[in-house]
Amino acid sequence: MRELRLKARAKINLTLDVTGKREDGYHLIKSIMQTVSLYDGIYMKRIRNNEIIIKTTVSWLPTDNRNLAYRAAELMKAKFDITEGVFIEIDKRIPVAAGLAGGSADCAAVLVGMNRLFGLELTMMELKDLAFLLGSDIPYCVQRGTMLSEGVGEILTPVKYLCPMCYVVLAKIPVSVSTATVYQGLNWQGLKNHPDAEGMIQAMGEEDITKMAGFLGNVLETVTIPMYPKIAQLKEEMVRLGAEGALMSGSGPTVFGLFKEEEKAKQAAATMRRKFGLKEVVATKIYHGNDGRRGEDGDGRNEIYH
Repeated sequence: MRELRLKARAKINLTLDVTGKREDGYHLIKSIMQTVSLYDGIYMKRIRNNEIIIKTTVSWLPTDNRNLAYRAAELMKAKFDITEGVFIEIDKRIPVAAGLAGGSADCAAVLVGMNRLFGLELTMMELKDLAFLLGSDIPYCVQRGTMLSEGVGEILTPVKYLCPMCYVVLAKIPVSVSTATVYQGLNWQGLKNHPDAEGMIQAMGEEDITKMAGFLGNVLETVTIPMYPKIAQLKEEMVRLGAEGALMSGSGPTVFGLFKEEEKAKQAAATMRRKFGLKEVVATKIYHGNDGRRGEDGDGRNEIYH
């Protein structure tokens, strides 16, 4: 194979709890993560020169080893003695530094792409092990779907019920939030309210989006919202516009709302964009194309990744 195209899809956190902290400073999480349809387009091509070339549609994004996609290609080349080079073009659609794992999704897509381009025949588990060397969200972005993520992101368990299909509005205020800064500012031992992941899973099993909305929770809001109070305003407005519930995703600042009806979601997105003067507002939906269970063939290879 000489070239291919992949879709690196965004994620949202339906629940996000912090349950402890390791001696090395990394926080232990418990989070139900869900893939949505919004994606970055990834084009990859083998080239003869032994180099990694990255081009993006966002002029200020780094294209060297500060970029996770670059580091993914670099790791695969070194690990498997690949002497050919690779050209990678990233069509950015997922907002950057937004709590949607856009960079992690690009990185995961490049790992999958290198596996295919160079015929490495790595299994899903092998890809996830490599992904964890690059970042805690990246194993999830390789597997995708409806997952319970624990530890520091390396323990992934498919949720027994898929998230019921619904529409998702994403709205990001024009700031970039540092995940490390948010975690550093979190008083995890003083948290009084913890998201109920089991309750969320049960609501999924009942396919009750309204009930699911009652279990949305993210402890990182206790840090990010005081820094950027407009996040709380976005949540309130999202519900006023018909969302069953709204929550900040990841470390923020993106807010998502869950909607039962596509038209209502589209109208809400237009209103959010106009009322708050936001450029980065997207109406999308839950993605089930690769739910992390159906995405493997009999020997565990990651064959479905679109």
